[in-house]
Amino acid sequence: MSQAMVVDDSRTIRMILTRTLRDLGYQTIEAGNGVEAWTVLSKASQPLDLILLDWNMPEMTGIEFLRKLRADSRFDAVKLMMVTTETQVEQMVEALEAGANEYVMKPFTREVIEDKLRLMGQIQ
Repeated sequence: MSQAMVVDDSRTIRMILTRTLRDLGYQTIEAGNGVEAWTVLSKASQPLDLILLDWNMPEMTGIEFLRKLRADSRFDAVKLMMVTTETQVEQMVEALEAGANEYVMKPFTREVIEDKLRLMGQIQ
């Protein structure tokens, strides 16, 4: 079973994304910010396949986490989707250049998440 992590400071968004991923067959873990996510990632018992990541969070932002993740070759295979309220093209470009595989703007629908996962090769 594929393993995914949802990183967002909003408990509601984490719940929605976690439910969606579980319905699609993922085992999921959650984190409320980048620092917590890095700690969870470092202690994970099995490798992650996917991370859904918010941009705006306390302690360590999503873009800071993304850069740290992509600087560590242990996580080269992890697919990452930004799921954020940041709607400016410059931020989308920044995230994709930093190593995000996809970018979703909030508010989103389940179908949008599924379509992006399909594009990433994560679901059929």
